[in-house]
Amino acid sequence: MDHHTTTADKLKSHGWTVVDTSGFLQLVGPLWQRMVDGAPEFALITEDKHHNRRGLVQGGVIMTFADRACGMTARFVSGKPTLATVQLDTHFVEAGKIGEILTTRPRVVRSTRSLIFITTEVMVEKRCIAMANGVFKILKNDS
Repeated sequence: MDHHTTTADKLKSHGWTVVDTSGFLQLVGPLWQRMVDGAPEFALITEDKHHNRRGLVQGGVIMTFADRACGMTARFVSGKPTLATVQLDTHFVEAGKIGEILTTRPRVVRSTRSLIFITTEVMVEKRCIAMANGVFKILKNDS
């Protein structure tokens, strides 16, 4: 049994489920999700495909994870189906190692009719490896 399978089983046993994704996110994922106190929490098991030249978790993976988690949280709190990332500021605090599980629980700072401001910390257990602040625009639907 490979390491990834046992880690995935561990996540499942703690109430995590795989998020249905397509396109670019499918290349990065699988992305995991669970509800904690009525708010979504997200996880990503880092694998060999996520490494940079130094053998650590590539920064773009962390940014993509933070962006998607914040965007999904914005969608969840607003009830709106379509949002676009307007801005995402990321601070890399510490390196993530391949095989570690990244988790994040984004929190809404402010919500207006058209914009949602979200902040999150990307964690490995109790260690903060990145901080991100995002602004998401609620798009008018064409339907």
